[in-house]
Amino acid sequence: MAQHDIVIKGGTIVDGTGADAFVGDVGIDGTHITAVGGKLTGRSEIDADGAIVTPGWVDVHTHFDGQVTWDDQMDPSFSNGVTTLVMGNCGVGFAPCRPGEEQTLIELMEGVEDIPGSALSVGVPWGEWETFGQYLDFLGGREYALDVAAQIAHGAVRFNVMGERGIRDEDATAEDLQAMRTLVEQAVRAGAVGCSTSRTVFHRSIDGTPVPGTFAADVELMALAQGMAAGGGGVFEAITSQSIGLMERFGGDRFTQDHELDLLRRLSVATGQKVTFTTVQSRDFPEAWREALSYCAQANAAGAQMFPQVASRPVGLLSMLAGYHPFMRHRVYLEELAHLPVPERAAAMRGEGMRQRVLASDIVPPELPGSMEALALDLAAAVPIMYVVDDVVDYEPGPDKMIGSIAASRGVTPDEAMYDHLAQGDGSNVVALLGAGYVDGNLDAVRTMLTDPTTVVGLADAGAHVKIICDGSSPSTQLTHWGRDRSRGQRIAIEALVHKQTGRNADLYGFADRGRLMPGLRADINVIDLDRLTVRRPRAHADLPDGSVRLLQPVEGYLATLVAGTRTRADDRDTGERPGRLVRGGAT
Repeated sequence: MAQHDIVIKGGTIVDGTGADAFVGDVGIDGTHITAVGGKLTGRSEIDADGAIVTPGWVDVHTHFDGQVTWDDQMDPSFSNGVTTLVMGNCGVGFAPCRPGEEQTLIELMEGVEDIPGSALSVGVPWGEWETFGQYLDFLGGREYALDVAAQIAHGAVRFNVMGERGIRDEDATAEDLQAMRTLVEQAVRAGAVGCSTSRTVFHRSIDGTPVPGTFAADVELMALAQGMAAGGGGVFEAITSQSIGLMERFGGDRFTQDHELDLLRRLSVATGQKVTFTTVQSRDFPEAWREALSYCAQANAAGAQMFPQVASRPVGLLSMLAGYHPFMRHRVYLEELAHLPVPERAAAMRGEGMRQRVLASDIVPPELPGSMEALALDLAAAVPIMYVVDDVVDYEPGPDKMIGSIAASRGVTPDEAMYDHLAQGDGSNVVALLGAGYVDGNLDAVRTMLTDPTTVVGLADAGAHVKIICDGSSPSTQLTHWGRDRSRGQRIAIEALVHKQTGRNADLYGFADRGRLMPGLRADINVIDLDRLTVRRPRAHADLPDGSVRLLQPVEGYLATLVAGTRTRADDRDTGERPGRLVRGGAT
């Protein structure tokens, strides 16, 4: 019997195709899978008895564009079994960038994705690239714990071509359109796997200005897609107008969902490119997602390639003392509490009469209108419908977990109940506003979206929203919630969940060498103790380049993660191996 380099022994193989699981071995030689099934022997063996064996997760919606230049681990994706990630989403990125123009791109990323500008200024080695190809070359010289792929962002392209005119959202001239088309074509030829754009006024620079391209005419988006097609092809990723609500606070989106769907259909058909776009259940348009899925099914039957991108859990806006919360701009809190370390702050908040003083004090407006501090003030109105987050997170909580319900049972106001919860213990308690996807107080809509044949799964935003959203663990909670724990409705078969996060996403971006457990494909593999798999509530880590805080969720249950045949994680620990590399478009 031939002996393999590594054999994963006796696991339940969920191969990423959607086929029924089966018990068997997986043989690995070098960087690739060489045998699946049967009894195999290896020079090194990983015991998978009682565990599931899956392809490594392919996360198509991340924002590591800055982190990828200073970090080689790439958490939170790394600790959640992701072996390939795609960044450069939502129209924001860091190339092309002329010398001296980096501050504008930093402010765009800080405003849209809540990544501290100071961390980006300190951590990103500005000056190492100017073109997108040079950015990829820089990344190509680095080593990671997983593979990374990049899209070119509309905002960076528009600013590079149009300067201040692009920021002011003036219409592009014919010369501008040709220049943007050329930049995208060059980027795709250099290895970009797609091009992204943002069409929602919610996405704003730190100064409150909508990101370049928000109001771009149809012809401009068509030029970007034409450039992508000319460069060899890729995926056009968009967050469309009205996809997350009316946005009346910001003056409302310029375009309707009907307009956006028609534009993306025409773009796909005219250029032959795949299109993926944010699709969630919003409070303003609670049934619009159904219309989007139906539209795409009909459009695809007629030749389009439209893939609504859905989330596997509610988009949670988190409140905690180490991040953002509704009381953080109250004057007494700012002047007497905010400077204290979190445990000391929590203790001081519990001091005699402090709660009354904080809640009664006036609110100091934030200096930057596009900052997440400004958004935190909006959370004050939502306190009664926010949910406490337990140590092991339940992403489908009942009404008894609402702050309003807790307040009523205690005979206090919702603000008082919220304040008391945040001030408990060491100050690490978390409260969440479960927004998109939780309009009905359950996840039935999300289940329908996840199981729809037109959709892909994404929107985890790993690397972004570092103190207010912590959804990078979504690939893990797909298994725990949908595959194992759900009690308030139907679950989803493990085989379907794994296919959605592996083979389906790999196919979307043309990663033909991964995403399934088959001989000849890369040995990107997870071995997971599903019975023990646990995702805990977010914790604050002050480990960004400038010392600022980001939230990460402790995850337990990954017995092994392999990237190209090398074990990068063992029993939820980093092995220190860095086999991950840049994946350029068209790579097989």
